[in-house]
Order: sequence, then structure tokens, then C-alpha cells
Amino acid sequence: MALLEINNLGISFGGLRAVDAFNLKIEKGQLYGLIGPNGAGKTTAFNLLTGVYKPSQGRVLLDGEDITGKSVIEINRTGVARTFQNIRLFHELPVLDNVKVGLHNQMEYSTLAGILRLPKYRKVEKEMNQKAMELLKVFDLDGDAETLAGNLPYGKQRKLEIARALATNPKLLLLDEPAAGMNPNETKELMDTIRFIRDEFDMTILLIEHDMKLVGGICEELTVLSFGQILAQGETSAVLKDPKVITAYLGE
Repeated sequence: MALLEINNLGISFGGLRAVDAFNLKIEKGQLYGLIGPNGAGKTTAFNLLTGVYKPSQGRVLLDGEDITGKSVIEINRTGVARTFQNIRLFHELPVLDNVKVGLHNQMEYSTLAGILRLPKYRKVEKEMNQKAMELLKVFDLDGDAETLAGNLPYGKQRKLEIARALATNPKLLLLDEPAAGMNPNETKELMDTIRFIRDEFDMTILLIEHDMKLVGGICEELTVLSFGQILAQGETSAVLKDPKVITAYLGE
């Protein structure tokens, strides 16, 4: 059974069909790419998967569970985490606390224990600090644990957002143009890190990108969107050679 199965998903805004008849299957442990020219509907598709928008048609199944139309919080609790094209961090909080925010959905102490700082609270907080530091080490951010997130360089902010998403212990990680704004060296380092996450955490990843060459070097399969519809779909090497895909990009 596929980890993620999308059947005939669609949504309209003011009569405009932003995503139409979107179908997709992603197997557990797969690193899958969703690409397309600007305005193709990629981020809209992510918003449908994560509950930001409610689809006007279709179904979304995660590990066999129907999550169609559920709220953002409900979908996150079922095991879907994401990053955003425009970085969303708590800029006035330290790096460590940003990751701990992602861990709070796994808290096991009561509100009273937290208010009174009871032993249960202290034990869980210690475990959270340890888990957060372990994640920061993956991204080489452990040395910045006490730095305010807003003071990090751009590339490190991108990594921190991914670390926070991983802290929710997802089944499926959605990355919305994580390399946007990065220089070539930062991009290469990030792609290596994404591969490491997939292998080390046995993580299933759906990656949105605009750059064909970038996804071609990391994703096993691709879906290409154009004007909200699937233009091509399948093994990466075959998709990138598809004349329709080449024309869509050269015609931008």
C-alpha cells in the first residue's frame, strides 16, 4: 500500500481551476519530486495536502487513512509535516526552542505539571532538549542552539525549518522549494542533507522545486504540473526527456 495516495484532487478559486484531476502515489521511503513552471499549482497542491485549503473534489489517503478536508492540526497529527517557500520561523526564539515547538505535540505531562514544574515536566523537558539537539546536529546547527532564529544566515534558517518539521515525527515530509534563495554550494549541501534524512530516518519526502536539474539529481520519480494539471509523471530520467516537459520550461 502506498504511503500517500491522491485521487482526482481538485480546487477552484473564483471559477479558476487551480488544481484539476491531480493523482499521485508515493511509496514509503521514496524521495518524490513535484515540479512545474511558476504558477503551475505546486504550492496549491501542498496546501490541499496539509489542510490549508479544502479540496472541492477528490480524496487524500495517508497510510490508508482518509485525511481529505481535515484541519491543519489534524493532518499534522496523522503524520504530515511541511516547510514553506517563504520561511516561517519563530524569529525571536532561540534555534533550540524553534525545534522544541515541533516536539510539543509529543508532550506527555499535564498542564498542571507544567505550571508547577513538577518532576514529570522536568523529565520530559530534558528529553525534549536532547531530541532537539540531536536534530540540530543532523543539520550542523547544534552550535547555534542559543542563537535567535532570526539572526541565522538564510541557508541555516532553511535547515532549521526542516529540522522543526522533522521534530513532529512525520510519516511524510513535504518540502516547498527548500533551495529557494540559496547559492550553489548551499544548494548542494542541502540536497545531500535531504538524501541523508531519507536514508537515516527512513523518511518519505515529497519535494517541490522549480529547477529541473536540481530535482533530476535527487528524486527517483517526478510529477510535472502545468496550469494545475499533470503534464507528465513517472521515472525521473524519462520525465525530464519528455518533449512536453522540455517545451513547458523552455517556453517560460
